[in-house]
Amino acid sequence: MNWDDVRMFLAVARTGQILSASRRLGINHATLGRRITALEEDLRTRLLVRRTNGCELTAEGEVFFRAAERMETEMLAAQASTGRIDAAVAGTVRIGAPDGFGVSFLASRLGRLRRRHPELKLQLVPVPRSFSLSQREADIAITIDRPQQGRLVSSKLTDYTLSLYASRAYIGEAGMPETIEALKTHRRIGYVDDLIFSPSLNFTGEVMRDWDAGFEISSAIGQTEAVRSGAGIGILHDYVARDYAELVPVLPKLVIRRAYWSSYHESARDLMRVRTVADFLKEIVGGEGGIFVRSPE
Repeated sequence: MNWDDVRMFLAVARTGQILSASRRLGINHATLGRRITALEEDLRTRLLVRRTNGCELTAEGEVFFRAAERMETEMLAAQASTGRIDAAVAGTVRIGAPDGFGVSFLASRLGRLRRRHPELKLQLVPVPRSFSLSQREADIAITIDRPQQGRLVSSKLTDYTLSLYASRAYIGEAGMPETIEALKTHRRIGYVDDLIFSPSLNFTGEVMRDWDAGFEISSAIGQTEAVRSGAGIGILHDYVARDYAELVPVLPKLVIRRAYWSSYHESARDLMRVRTVADFLKEIVGGEGGIFVRSPE
C-alpha cells in the first residue's frame, strides 16, 4: 500500500470533495482521482461514493478512514523520532476562529508571522456550527469552550469580557437606561437564537431572562456594526468596542466573562509549522492581554 495514496485519501475524506482536496494538496484533481482509484483497487474495496457535488465515505471507507488516521499519527511520530519531521516553517496552516477574535484581532496581526516566515501560508476561516479538528477542517481551532472530545492539545489563550454598548447617537435619541428593567423599553440587538451552537454564546441570558431582540445577527462583527449605526443596545466584546469612540458602555457594572481556547490535533504536535503558529497566537495574545478584559466600573 502506497502511503501517499493513503494521505490523499485522508484529504478527500476530510474535505468531502476531490477538487478541494487537490487544491490543498497542490496536485491536479484528475491525478488525485486516479490515486484514490488505485488505492481502492489495492484494497479491493470501494472507499468513496463519488457524486457531482462531492464524495461520501462508504461503510468500508469509514472503517479505513479511522485506520488511516491511526497510520497518519504513527507516521508523524516516526518522522519526529528520526528527526525527519518538517524543520522548516513552511506550508499551510489553517486557523479556525470566531469572527470577533478572527477578524477584529487576528487578521491585523498574522502578517507579522508571515514576515518572519515567508514560506508559511496562513488561512483564517470562521468556526462554523459543526467543526472537527480530527477531520482537519482546520489545523488550529480557537473556541470559546475547551474541547472535551478527541485527541487534542488544548491551552487557554485568554479570558475576555463582554458588556452592553450603545452608540452616542442612540443614547442621545432614546436616553441612557439606568437599570436592567429599563432595558425592556429600548431597542435590543442579539444573536439568532437557533444559530447559537454553544451555550457559552448565550450572553443575553446573563443580562435578563427574555432579551427578545428586535434585530438578530449571527455575527459578532455584524452586531458591532449594528450598534455603531444606532440600531439599538447590544452585548459586544470589550476588546472590539474599545476601538470605536462612538460606542459607550451601558450599565457599566455589568460584565460577562468568557475565555478563548487554542487547540490542535495531537498528531500535529511535532509539525513545526503548526507549533510555530500556536506559539505565535500565545505570544500576541499574551503581549496584548490587557485589552481583552474590562473591569466593572
